[in-house]
Amino acid sequence: MGNERKIRVGMVGYQFMGKAHSHAYRDLPFFFDTGVVPVMAAVSGRNEKAVQAAANQYGFESYETDWRRLIERDDIDVIDIVTPNNVHAEIALAAMEAGKHVICEKPLALTMDQAREMKAAADKAGVVNAVCHNYRFAPAVQYAKQLIESGRLGRIYHIRAQYLQDWIMDPSFPLVWRLRKEVTGSGALGDIGAHIIDLARFLVGEIDELVSEMTTFIKERPLGEMSGGLNASTEGGKMGEVDVDDAVSFLARFQNGAMGVFEASRFAAGNRNGNRFEINGEHGSIRWDLENMNNLHVYFTDDKAGQQGFRTINCTEAEHPYAAAYWPAGHIIGYEHTFIGLFAETFRAIANGTQVKPDFEDGLRDQAVLAAIEASSEAGRWVKVEQA
Repeated sequence: MGNERKIRVGMVGYQFMGKAHSHAYRDLPFFFDTGVVPVMAAVSGRNEKAVQAAANQYGFESYETDWRRLIERDDIDVIDIVTPNNVHAEIALAAMEAGKHVICEKPLALTMDQAREMKAAADKAGVVNAVCHNYRFAPAVQYAKQLIESGRLGRIYHIRAQYLQDWIMDPSFPLVWRLRKEVTGSGALGDIGAHIIDLARFLVGEIDELVSEMTTFIKERPLGEMSGGLNASTEGGKMGEVDVDDAVSFLARFQNGAMGVFEASRFAAGNRNGNRFEINGEHGSIRWDLENMNNLHVYFTDDKAGQQGFRTINCTEAEHPYAAAYWPAGHIIGYEHTFIGLFAETFRAIANGTQVKPDFEDGLRDQAVLAAIEASSEAGRWVKVEQA
């Protein structure tokens, strides 16, 4: 590791995703040889006391109170954006203009116009640009991709996908930034629905058209701010309007003829983080659930009569993508490893002068689906997805 080129990271933001990304930077060289080594050079945040504490806890060498200083610094190679969604575009555009590689949390932007501008800027700058759809990098999801691409499932007929949580069901939970349209863009749709949209695109293909419904169950909440993870604190009892969706569902037709049924809700009691999909093809089916993320459930129609049924594959064998980098078979991995896998590909791309997937093109295509869902819900009809 001592002879590898060091790539210095400047991270903007430091809460939930900042912690997840920082952990991945620290563990990445331990598990993967990418040809370069990430160095946690600096973290930026507006609250000096809080960002200094984050720098100390996570292991950054320094901190800034203005993200623009990170971009100005000659010793920063990569800008990692883990902020609320409303500043993704501004920070990414400035970073790419300065020649920095960019890693950006999802969804890529607030609007299609912003996403298009970010994609065009990335193409012009020629820098590595990654969007953080980390669930692609669960070994079981990667193995599902291999099964589909190899033709083992044959023609794909269906995908049904859910992302269900329950952390804002209490009406006294405050009006944090994830519930304010001007900051987040949308509610359950962009926060968690974006993940199942990206997984569907990754595994099945591009969505052609869709019809959707969006709803908000609790219209008003006390003001407050996030205080770490998915926790929050209130600000003295003042109330504010909730102007994003609490839940969304939609039907989709894919370009390859597959049908999709999707649901994202933060009002599904008992579901802490239920990111799930089932895909049905002419020769079999696969099922996956993030809350049991090491297992892929697989059914093949050509199994012998009397022996047919879903089998459980524990995707921790050396034959499963990324799994060999971690522990011996059966020694399961967790949520944090999905970020390590994503960053392994990102820093390998930086080392080799190539591009990583998912990139800003994927972010733009995901954004097009988000926009179509909002348009369909408003119009009450099927809507074509803009093809980026």
